[in-house]
Amino acid sequence: MKRMIVTFNWSRGSRKWRQLLVTGRTFALLSISSMAFFLAIGIGDMLHQRTAASPVSTMKGFAANVSGTFFSDMLEMEVPAYSSDRQGDRALSGKQVSAFLMRLVTDVNPNDPKSLLAREFPGMATDEPYLIRGSGDAAAVQPDDQAPIVGDPDANASQGSGHAGEGDNVNGGSGVGSGELGTPPEHGSGAGAGAGGDTGTGNGGTKEEPAKPTATGDPLVFIYHSHSRESWFPVVGGGGNDPTSTKQNVSLLGKRLAEKLEGLGIGAETSKVDYPTAIKNYKWVLSYKYSRKTVQDALASNDHLKFIFDIHRDSQKRKYTTTTINGKDYAQVFFIIGQENPNWRKNEKLASEIHEALDAQYPGISRGVWGKTSKDGNGEYNQSLSPGSVLIEIGGVDNTLEESYRTADALAKVIAQIYWGDAKKASAPKES
Repeated sequence: MKRMIVTFNWSRGSRKWRQLLVTGRTFALLSISSMAFFLAIGIGDMLHQRTAASPVSTMKGFAANVSGTFFSDMLEMEVPAYSSDRQGDRALSGKQVSAFLMRLVTDVNPNDPKSLLAREFPGMATDEPYLIRGSGDAAAVQPDDQAPIVGDPDANASQGSGHAGEGDNVNGGSGVGSGELGTPPEHGSGAGAGAGGDTGTGNGGTKEEPAKPTATGDPLVFIYHSHSRESWFPVVGGGGNDPTSTKQNVSLLGKRLAEKLEGLGIGAETSKVDYPTAIKNYKWVLSYKYSRKTVQDALASNDHLKFIFDIHRDSQKRKYTTTTINGKDYAQVFFIIGQENPNWRKNEKLASEIHEALDAQYPGISRGVWGKTSKDGNGEYNQSLSPGSVLIEIGGVDNTLEESYRTADALAKVIAQIYWGDAKKASAPKES
């Protein structure tokens, strides 16, 4: 009788243990499922924040992080009026699409392995724009590129008739375009060909060097303007986002710089091309493609070109683009180096040399040398065509023409000093 009771009790205990195990297993399963659910939500939120912070998630970042042919193919698929002149295989491939999606989700470029560590090691994120030479103040306020102005025919539309096609020679000779471009408010007619004018005395109060004969019969400096209609509010007035003009624009600074260089014995040539007028079906986003042909034509016609300057003005406000030297206001300059150019360090060497010479003679006039990739701009700026090619931004939207002319004069003085110093070293007899 006792044995039966013990057996009965053991059976009841076994069932309880089995029930407990089943309940525990269910609880564990529910706990793991809940944990996995909330973990998935957390990962999703992290990915959302990461892609939202990534420049690739913006249209600007998208355009900068895919190849031109890939982007062109996508446009052709969606916009019937758009057609590319490219022939051959299409760029819209599985490899391109997967690479873009990978970068969109993770911000890791599968074509650049170092991007895996770029955020962990300072200096490895080389596709971020940064100040190469200059002060910390300049790093805090970087140059601001001009954007096309919607609805402004002066900035976006092709004007008039008889446009030159993209394959035509759009490289101009000396001068800055058809029609009168205006005169500086302080200097009378033109900018003057001599070394005088309102150059200022710099830091030491020294006079300009007398003009020297040009080393060759051909110009040594070529000046052009990829954004030829950039102007200034004090010149054209108005309250828009970014002033433009067909006549009173940065081409005046190119002309001024060329004339001052000529007065210092450096032959200079300026392009007079206004691309919105010269190019049929002009597109602002292709500005550097158009100006690239201008530079190529200049190099093909002159083997002696040593310096090639693309003159712009910044879109920052006056407080960031103006300095006072010896009681006079000067438009400050920024030197832009495109780091998509594999030989950009050669261009940076020249820009840094000009920056340092300017800073020594006109303290505060240079905001420094800024490096950019396609992540924040064109990224190349035609500088792969010549180691002597530099993009120079003179002043900003609120500077006056007079202030910008002073800076152009200072640039001419320093560039001439650099050239004649190098020429003197090259012609000096070598020691035995």
